[in-house]
Amino acid sequence: MKPIIIEEYSPEWAITFDRLRSVYIDHLGNLISDIEHVGSTSVPGLAAKPVIDIDLIIEDRSVLHSVIEKLAGLGYEYMGDLGIKDREAFRRKSALTPDDGTKHEWPAHNLYVCLRDSIALRNHIALREFLRANPQKAKQYEALKKRLAAENPNDIDHYIKNKTPFIIGILEELGFDKKAIEEIRIANKDI
Repeated sequence: MKPIIIEEYSPEWAITFDRLRSVYIDHLGNLISDIEHVGSTSVPGLAAKPVIDIDLIIEDRSVLHSVIEKLAGLGYEYMGDLGIKDREAFRRKSALTPDDGTKHEWPAHNLYVCLRDSIALRNHIALREFLRANPQKAKQYEALKKRLAAENPNDIDHYIKNKTPFIIGILEELGFDKKAIEEIRIANKDI
C-alpha cells in the first residue's frame, strides 16, 4: 500500500485534466456527453493527493459496453462499479495509459464512467462546486485530510471513512435526500 501524500495545490492538475480530456474526446466522441474534473484536485488552492479524478458522463447504460471497449483500447482495465451504483471504475495498465500513440507518460489519475443522473456524479459535482465557492470550508477539509493522512499514512480505508462525515455534512447542507446520503455513507464504508 502506497502512503497517502497530500500535496499543496498545483495548477498542473488542471492542465493535466485538459490534456486527458482531449484524449477522451478524440477517442470516445459522441459515446460520452461530458467530462468533469472532480475531487480535490479540481478545487483551486486546495491541497490534495496528486491524483486527478475524472468522470466521463454517459446519458444511459446502452453505450457502456462501447465505452468499455474504447477505454480498453487506450489501456484501461474495467473494474466494475466497486460497490458504487451507476459509477464504473477503470484502472490504468501503465503510466502510458491512456495510450494515445504518443508514448506520453501520464500523471496518476482515477477514471470513472457515470450515468448523468447518478448519485455518484451529483455528489462529485456538488462537493466540487461547494468547495470552490466556500474557501473557508475548503481549508477545513484540507486540514482534515492532512491530519488523517498523518495519523494513518498507509490506511486509505481509514482516510476515506473518516473524511466522509465532513462530506456528508456538506451534502446535507446542500439538500441531498436521505436515500442519497445513505448510499454515499455505505459506499464510503461510513456505517
